[in-house]
Amino acid sequence: MPGTLTEIADHLYLVIEGKIKVHPDYIDQIAEAMKKWAVSQGATHFCHWFQPLRGRTAEKHDAFIDWNGPDEVIEKFSGKTLLQGEPDASSFPSGGLRTTFEARGYTSWDPTSPAFLWKGVEGMTLCIPSFYFSWRGHILDSKIPMLLSEQKLEKSVLRLLSLSGVEAKTARCTLGFEQEFFIIDQEHLYQRPDLLLSGRTLFGAQSPKGQELQDHYFGSIADRVLVFMQEVEQESIELGIPVKTRHNEVAPAQYEFACVYELGSVALDHNLLLMALMEKIAARHGLACLLHEKPFAGLNGSGKHCNWSLVTDTGINLLDPTSFPERELYFIILLVAICFGVHRHTAVMRASIGSLGNDHRLGGHEAPPAIISIYLGSQLEELLDNIEAKGSHVSEENHKKMDLGLLSFPEIPKHTTDRNRTSPIAFTGDKFEFRAIGSQANPSLPVTVINAIISESLNMILDEIEENSAGQNRADVALDVVRKYLKQSRNIRYSGDNYSEQWTLEAKRRKLPNIKETPIALDSLVSSEATRLFDGILSPHELQSLYQVHLENYVNTAHIEINLILDLFRTSILPAALSYQKELAKTLSLTAAVLKEQGSLEKLRDQLGQLSEQINLGLELYDDLKEKKEDILKKPLQTQPTQMAIVALPLMQKLRLVIDQLEKTVDDRKWPFPKYRELLFQL
Repeated sequence: MPGTLTEIADHLYLVIEGKIKVHPDYIDQIAEAMKKWAVSQGATHFCHWFQPLRGRTAEKHDAFIDWNGPDEVIEKFSGKTLLQGEPDASSFPSGGLRTTFEARGYTSWDPTSPAFLWKGVEGMTLCIPSFYFSWRGHILDSKIPMLLSEQKLEKSVLRLLSLSGVEAKTARCTLGFEQEFFIIDQEHLYQRPDLLLSGRTLFGAQSPKGQELQDHYFGSIADRVLVFMQEVEQESIELGIPVKTRHNEVAPAQYEFACVYELGSVALDHNLLLMALMEKIAARHGLACLLHEKPFAGLNGSGKHCNWSLVTDTGINLLDPTSFPERELYFIILLVAICFGVHRHTAVMRASIGSLGNDHRLGGHEAPPAIISIYLGSQLEELLDNIEAKGSHVSEENHKKMDLGLLSFPEIPKHTTDRNRTSPIAFTGDKFEFRAIGSQANPSLPVTVINAIISESLNMILDEIEENSAGQNRADVALDVVRKYLKQSRNIRYSGDNYSEQWTLEAKRRKLPNIKETPIALDSLVSSEATRLFDGILSPHELQSLYQVHLENYVNTAHIEINLILDLFRTSILPAALSYQKELAKTLSLTAAVLKEQGSLEKLRDQLGQLSEQINLGLELYDDLKEKKEDILKKPLQTQPTQMAIVALPLMQKLRLVIDQLEKTVDDRKWPFPKYRELLFQL
């Protein structure tokens, strides 16, 4: 029976909290209320907004109107329509779970994430965050695994809190994302087909000025960009996205938005929504928002720093060592579980952030390396060292104050740890910052992996504590077990400069994997360890599907980039170089006597010779790259990504170097594309 407004509101609150399912008696009233709200704001259509495995989001719009006879329309939005949609599933990535002729797929309302209104040029659309799955019930999206990993982690954390004597009914992961991006003039985007179609510049000589002066970082925001950022903030707040911070990043034309913490699944939805919002609003201002991890070679790439923590319904941040000091045992166990889990599954973590774009970024220009490690800071390192040595586990650095020797300097507390910008995973006082996620990625998979590995390692530690606690002091047993896992995971902790060659050598000595190519990392997703890790989150078939989707994405991305550079070299760059070669040869022929008298004849002949060598080398590399690409695409899919990574992409890089040299040689008036100096500094 229909309920009262209060009954439905109370019921819906429990649904949003994930405690109960939507009652079928209430669903029509909920749908009607959503429709009335949306229509009152100007909405004419609705869509189920979901996250297929291709990386970003998808939607299919339907009008609220329905036909009530041959000549009468009515506004209609039923509970059945809210609960389930039926988009065509044949053209979305499935990794072999489905074939093209099997078209039925379903979207289903996710009530834990708020619906929102998306502004079009005219009118609005009601967007309903949704799950996506196949007719047979196979998972086809990024959201369901993340929510399942949250459930699994919460169960493990509540078990830890119960053991520690801490009362809590829920323990949810919270996320705060820092989203980096580049902004350039939209006209320049249209003049660079490589940027337009692949998201990055496939060639481009370095600008005379780059980021070496470090004058862009935290500098004044250019007026055009500031107006864009203000509008993004305004529309973000209207959509419930908690944007907090904006600033210039290190590279010229690079910027960042940061959001305050939210519950994990909502934060993930909001990050995807923020990216779409930035792209839309940038275009509105004649700008282009570049979300690729490495749009410009030789400059900083862009990441999506994921600040991860755990919070109980009682308000305890479980990663804040000062929030509940008398129960610090749970903090120590959780900390060790995180270290052990990361150490145990470094390859899976590397796979979760893997993409061709992120491969370009990792390990270069202030990006964390492909070697996964954890930075804890001096105080926590001291704490864990003391525990391992069976000494006191209480640090003496708590509650120190900062003092710079200035009378006017206010008294402020000293943080429990410094920041290490070079570490892929860094503890920053009350959270872990996972810095290795790529800027254009859907961060659901990395967060799913983080949740899963911590849940698994927590359960291993807690099982051992419970098995050995009979008749003994549980705290003493816990510390003995913790010492064992500390020793096993010691190699994952590193406090130095992760950018240095010294760390690469040290990591090799510690036997930490340095997986630079995504295809090699992806193999870990179909290992027996990964199957156990994802138990209850993804079935073996679904895990195999995820693996296949990522392989296909890597190959297709590489294929597009190779086709682009071949096309642009042959049809634009080579003609410009040949035209300049002809002009230079003609000048030498007509003015040889004058040039000889002036003493510049031999220099110009050398220049012409070098130009001719570069053109010939470019043609050789063009033919070689084209042949190798075609050979690779004839091989089985399983071998294509690795072959692309170790054979085709190095050849593509060699061709790029030739093009960059030609750019520095050919008459600027003949060069067909905007150069880095225009792309980065003309706003």
